[in-house]
Formats: sequence, structure tokens, C-alpha cells
Amino acid sequence: MAKTGNTIAALLIGVAVGVAAGYVLATDKETRQEDLEKLKKTLNGLKGKFAKQGQELEDEIYHS
Repeated sequence: MAKTGNTIAALLIGVAVGVAAGYVLATDKETRQEDLEKLKKTLNGLKGKFAKQGQELEDEIYHS
């Protein structure tokens, strides 16, 4: 199960890096700066959500 999770995480990180690189090459600096701030907020929110879900899953597994 852990290997599958690591594989999915690596895949998602790779996709995110590819999208980010393409975006940087395709947009101007001002637009990019505004959008990066929005992206940072969104990613921080997702990070918190995934951390919470991971903790809940861990608690469920070890306390069942």
C-alpha cells in the first residue's frame, strides 16, 4: 500500500512540475506573479487537507 501511495505522489509531483514549467514558459511575468500567489494559496490548502486525511487514515489503521 505504501508503494502505491509513493508512486501516486511521485506521479502527481511530476505532473505539477511539468505544468509549472509549461506555464512559466508560456506567460508574461506580471500574469505569472499573480497566478503564482493564487497557486501557492491553493497548494497550501491542499497540503493541509491531505495531511489531515493522512492523519485520519493513520489513526483509523492503528486504532482499529
